[in-house]
Amino acid sequence: MININEITDGTFNSEVLEFKIPVAVDFWAPWCGPYQMVTSVLEALAQKMTDKIKFVKINTDENPKTAQQYQIMAISSLLVFKEGKEIDRIVGYLPEDQLEAQLNKITGE
Repeated sequence: MININEITDGTFNSEVLEFKIPVAVDFWAPWCGPYQMVTSVLEALAQKMTDKIKFVKINTDENPKTAQQYQIMAISSLLVFKEGKEIDRIVGYLPEDQLEAQLNKITGE
């Protein structure tokens, strides 16, 4: 399985906003029960879509600045950024095929 890189408040700009391809950011917390289901879907998609979209995760408990900046009200939230702007937001769990279809719209597939 692919490991999705963990980012921080300090690396958010360089890892997400300044990145050349779209970036899907998983806002998570260790106490979130459904997180394991979401993680397995994201890891599978990160393997399939490696050249089209970058996947990262950020722990909202350890990085409250970014979570507050993007008004994260529910965990797990997946925000997709393109050219430094948020272009999509998915809150909660989506099955792999549905999430892949939604991300393919963003990447033009």
